[in-house]
Amino acid sequence: MTDKPRRRSRVPTGRLERIARIGWMAGEFALGGVAEGARRLAGSKVSEVESVFLTGANARRLSRRLSRMRGAAMKLGQLLSLEGDDLLPAEFADALAILRSAADTMPASQVRRALGREYGRGWERRFQQFDFEPIAAASIGQVHTSVAADGRELALKIQYPGVARSIDSDINNLAAVLRMTRILPVDLDVSGIIAEAKHQLRLEADYLAEARHMRRYRELVANEPRVVVPGVHDDLTTPRILAMDLARGRPIEDLRSGEHPQDLRNAVGHCLQQLMFRELFDFGFMQTDPNFSNYLLVPETGQVALLDFGATREVPRELAGLYAELFRTAIALDRSGLRSAAMDIGFASPEERPDRIEGLLDLILLVCEPLRTTGEYDFGASDLPARAREAGFELVFRRGFLRPPPSQTIFLHRKLAGTFFLCARIRARVDARSVIESFL
Repeated sequence: MTDKPRRRSRVPTGRLERIARIGWMAGEFALGGVAEGARRLAGSKVSEVESVFLTGANARRLSRRLSRMRGAAMKLGQLLSLEGDDLLPAEFADALAILRSAADTMPASQVRRALGREYGRGWERRFQQFDFEPIAAASIGQVHTSVAADGRELALKIQYPGVARSIDSDINNLAAVLRMTRILPVDLDVSGIIAEAKHQLRLEADYLAEARHMRRYRELVANEPRVVVPGVHDDLTTPRILAMDLARGRPIEDLRSGEHPQDLRNAVGHCLQQLMFRELFDFGFMQTDPNFSNYLLVPETGQVALLDFGATREVPRELAGLYAELFRTAIALDRSGLRSAAMDIGFASPEERPDRIEGLLDLILLVCEPLRTTGEYDFGASDLPARAREAGFELVFRRGFLRPPPSQTIFLHRKLAGTFFLCARIRARVDARSVIESFL
């Protein structure tokens, strides 16, 4: 299993308390901005940074506060971090990236109250053993190991109290603070990201729905020997506690170490790439949160265990077909066809300036580099993310292309980008072109 988290803090549960926490955060930003402004004046320094709030100290402060709040505020930070330097200053993107795998944990007293609310008085009789030290903690809940009264070894995902009730207020208030401090560009429409964050949180806060997703996904990959999905235990699952088989393994990032052969890295990378395209083109059903912590490596078998299905969603066949055409034309370097596919998906309108459309096509071709490469693509050695950030910066800030991606594509882009980073993290070499061509 993953290393046990260390930081512990009570989850703020009431709506007013959470609003106050965000207000305190705004106050800290203001004080930091005053200090930064005074420092610049004292040094007679002319800065290219527009806002005195855009400092490394404020970036770290934002990440720390969100990890303590958890819930919708932390989820919004995670989603914004995935947009990278195209949307956020680099220091903020880097600081918020920490939120993808780290959150404070609830103290044991709060865990006991959560168990009592869901199972009722005498909940202890349901278990032979319960470990109050969690093995994982994320934006919505934390995971504890336990042994049921009948001897089943389980992982219990326990939702943080108050998360479901505070989704809209958390996100609206945090977005307002980020705009006020110009951490988010005031002239950029991020309504799609805001709406996606709210939708995603509502899905993830429903553990009965996640249990259904897990059962369905387990059936879909039943013929895939390289993938393991834990079983669900309905007798101990409630709307705010998900009981599942205890998956044993090591963090997938362990593949970076020299003890694992390159062939195993490549096999796992191939598995991840193929599974992603099966979800898109075969299943029409995708797990859209490819955080490293959602995957385990089973060293004895080389299998990949998938742990989290709160962000699983249907992929409309029409959308999958549009992306198939986008990938086909990108691989063929057919700019005319690629332009049509991009328009059909909604990345641009025919009225857009020609230079902006050409810049958009260049960016799409760039991010499709692994799919256009003949033979193995070395994800670990690739500098594609840096080049894509530079191209995105050029398109948005120099050419003024401010049209955000359609909201229905955000979850898919998160999966595509996240799978790239997974393969890069484990230093896999994969013939991604042959993988996708088997689906096209």
